[in-house]
Amino acid sequence: MLFATAYTARAEDTLRVLSEEQFLNIVRTHHPVAKQGSLLVDLARANLTAMRGAFDPVFFLNNDQKTFDGKNYFNYNQSGLVIPTWFGVELYAGLENNFGDLISSEVTSVPSSFAGASIPLLRDLVLDKRRASLQQAKLFRTQSAFERRVVINDLLLDAYFTYWNWCRDYQVYRVIRNTVAINTDRYELVKIAFLQGDRAAIDTTEALAQLQSFQQQQADAWLKFRKSSLELSNFLWLPNETPAYISESIVPDTGWAAMKMQQQTLNALDEWIANTLSNHPKLQSLDLKINVLEVERRLKFQSLLPRADLKYNFLQQGYQPWRGVNWAFMENNFKFGFNLAVPIPNRRGIGEYKAAKIKLQSVDLDRDLTRLNLENKVRYHYNEVLNLQQQIRIFEDAYSNYIKLVEAEQLRFGLGETTLFVLNIRENKALETNQKLLELKAKFYQAFASLNWASGQLQ
Repeated sequence: MLFATAYTARAEDTLRVLSEEQFLNIVRTHHPVAKQGSLLVDLARANLTAMRGAFDPVFFLNNDQKTFDGKNYFNYNQSGLVIPTWFGVELYAGLENNFGDLISSEVTSVPSSFAGASIPLLRDLVLDKRRASLQQAKLFRTQSAFERRVVINDLLLDAYFTYWNWCRDYQVYRVIRNTVAINTDRYELVKIAFLQGDRAAIDTTEALAQLQSFQQQQADAWLKFRKSSLELSNFLWLPNETPAYISESIVPDTGWAAMKMQQQTLNALDEWIANTLSNHPKLQSLDLKINVLEVERRLKFQSLLPRADLKYNFLQQGYQPWRGVNWAFMENNFKFGFNLAVPIPNRRGIGEYKAAKIKLQSVDLDRDLTRLNLENKVRYHYNEVLNLQQQIRIFEDAYSNYIKLVEAEQLRFGLGETTLFVLNIRENKALETNQKLLELKAKFYQAFASLNWASGQLQ
């Protein structure tokens, strides 16, 4: 399948240019890993919705009846509504209708209604599992957005490296192709000069050997370019999740080869480090993980407390509890209960609380280590960018000098003052320097991408 999209057509031929920004937009939009990153956020949202369901009101209906040997032993009917609240208190209300020949003496034998509340007094008063799960789900939702940024950050770094390898290989191929064209013309001129008696026969052999060497290099450069094109195709996907392949008519932009790298300015290293430590998604994700574990620690602390629950039901005959309310709740028509449970020596609660604290300490250490690693990576890639700028400046000057030598030698060769052997040496050295310069420039762009990756800014 050929990769088809609306790229800018080059005026001089039928090639179409795939720029860096176009390539990265395709990766961000259609790459499966990028889509998986978005699914992390969707999954966290779904989990948050599920956790909020723990606070949904619950309607219940219970019926329990027994008939045996023609006798109606009992028929218990109860229905109602339970409303959980954020403060750990459960409110509920309902209706009862119990009848039968042998119903329990503890139940009301006439239609009745009730309304009441269940209140934790010690354990679960400040925080319970339901509230903790909801708090953690909210933190996970935010954390998933940072995790998505980490995934995209790593994906785009690989994409940057692959793209600039593709750019380098294509530019090297163009340079060698141009060199082959020049040497083809030179070979033809040397043959004409030999036939006219102005050149020795050995000069034609020298020119042909040089041409054949460059032709071999051209074939090798073309193969490397096609290999890097296939590697680039790994990042290209169509909107329908179908992989795309780059055709030979699609090439990278070539303007970068003529750019002066010393014109690229960098902010101070301290600014890069400060921005990394405050905005890197991996650190922000660890901060939220610490918050999640802090919620767990607070929840496990509740397990150290005794369980003491208070229940109160207001009772009323009939199905209209709002009529004839007795505001002296503890005088008549009520049901009251108090539960107390104290584990001794509560090893489970103590162990779970200690485990929660250890988890928290472990993530704290992980964050400190991650912070140090990221800071060192920023320092390394920052110095790498500066070093490559310096190397490129040296090689640009060297290449300019070699070109001058080639041009001068070419002039001398035309005047018959030098040999083709010396000219070929000059030309080989200039080509070698140009290839090294292109490699350094591609490495510069990759190093700059690595610097942005280390600071978490590839988005």
